[in-house]
Amino acid sequence: MQRTTTAAAVAALLAAAALGLAPHQAQAAPAPAAAVAADAPAASPELRFHDIPGSGGITLKGNVFTPAGAVSGRKYPVIVLPTSWGMPQIEYIAQARKLADSGYVVVSYTSRGFWLSGGQIEVAGPPDIADVSAVIDWALANSPADADHIGLGGVSYGAGISLLASAHDPRVKAVVAMSGWADLIESIYSGRTQHLQAAGMLGAAGYLTGRPGPELQSILGDFLGSRLDREQQMIEWGRKRSAAEQVDRINANGAAVMLGNAWGDTIFPPNQYAKFYERLTGPKRLEFRPGDHATAEGTGLLGLPNDTWTNAHRWFDRYLKGEQNGVDTEAPVQIKSRSDEGYEGYADWKSVGSGGRERLALSDSEHVFANVDSGANGGIIFLSSILDQFVKAPPTASIPLLPRAFAAVWQSERHDSPRRVRGTVALHTTVTPTKADGTFVAYLYDVGPLGIGKLVSNAPYTFHGRTPGRAFGVDLELFSTAYDVPAGHRLALVIDTVDPLYIEHNPTGAQLTFSSPRSDPSYVSVPLREQ
Repeated sequence: MQRTTTAAAVAALLAAAALGLAPHQAQAAPAPAAAVAADAPAASPELRFHDIPGSGGITLKGNVFTPAGAVSGRKYPVIVLPTSWGMPQIEYIAQARKLADSGYVVVSYTSRGFWLSGGQIEVAGPPDIADVSAVIDWALANSPADADHIGLGGVSYGAGISLLASAHDPRVKAVVAMSGWADLIESIYSGRTQHLQAAGMLGAAGYLTGRPGPELQSILGDFLGSRLDREQQMIEWGRKRSAAEQVDRINANGAAVMLGNAWGDTIFPPNQYAKFYERLTGPKRLEFRPGDHATAEGTGLLGLPNDTWTNAHRWFDRYLKGEQNGVDTEAPVQIKSRSDEGYEGYADWKSVGSGGRERLALSDSEHVFANVDSGANGGIIFLSSILDQFVKAPPTASIPLLPRAFAAVWQSERHDSPRRVRGTVALHTTVTPTKADGTFVAYLYDVGPLGIGKLVSNAPYTFHGRTPGRAFGVDLELFSTAYDVPAGHRLALVIDTVDPLYIEHNPTGAQLTFSSPRSDPSYVSVPLREQ
């Protein structure tokens, strides 16, 4: 997990090196800072490092690109880029330079609590949102920034902060939020289950690169320690940091919002972004691609060609400059399947599964013993989805060899034609536990002729306080995806009780029975692309 954070930092440093900046300049430039080397090409945008006053009297380390040959007295649209979790201010330097080349003032800053910026890590709390407005104020006073054309953008943490800030600062006219979250609870506590590897990675990176505040330390300890007596407090904490809770304010302010994410994002799964997108009423765009957290944007941070960043520039150009570049006339939902067949455009998220839903009956009753990993799992944070993105190698399992004592398995017949899964697979089943608490994880697999299953999607589910021996119904949405199942293959649903991605709550000796009552049959509903 730490290797991923290190790799991201190295990528940012490489971007800085490509622009001729020494590492010590990128991290600790004095204020006021001098311009970049005098022998830089005359046509290059001007870069300066600054200490920027944040909210509450702290100092944020930032940098500013201004367009080459900026005319005195002329104003330029401005874009503010808060950094990702654990990243320094040079993260966006390659993209900021490109934006400045096209006529923007670009201000990037290290989010509070990280690296050399002041304060403590607040996890997109009120101080972080106030910082955005403070940086905008500073840019308007200290650069040729146009107060009527202000944009926000960022990757991951910067995306989450940008969305929240657009609810509080009506000056913001456009937002590009890449690999971010709109619902923090749904992201790392979906199905009432702690996403162990995601929360652990974020916590470790926070301690490694910044100064977690006492509230974050307490919340993280309660979360990873399964303090159910603190569950409601944790949920309220997460809601205050979720743009989905403030969507009415975002809509009232009217900013044009572009959202981008990866199907396999193991930090912020795509479902919550899609739900948030549907509630936006202003100009909007949603893009989903193969990959994991921030991998769709990663090459762009090095200044390499990148679809996500290209469309981000187009979005800013349309809604900050007024350019008629066609981004607003394209289908607003753009997705790319994990088989990389190119982009598919849809009028809205609901249309993604426009080919209808195929229902697979789960008619046989299955009984499993808990606390043993059957071998079916969602993979490893970052690594598994990156392998799927670049070499088409998602997590696999031999379906015939899964131990039936620890895994419930249902398979469809072989399909005569391809099944193009698009959207959110839904599971409905009836569970009878032997203990009051428990956790299970559902997996959908594409099973080939040799019985090897490739993971299509998964999701966890946890229950507490149930009556042992009494059945109850479960409706569970798996993480949204776009996956093409070849002709001749089967679909298989597997359920077990242990997955390294999640914290499980199965007491010793727990058992689960999955049944399909006649009055309430169990099934998996698979959304398909229109042929």
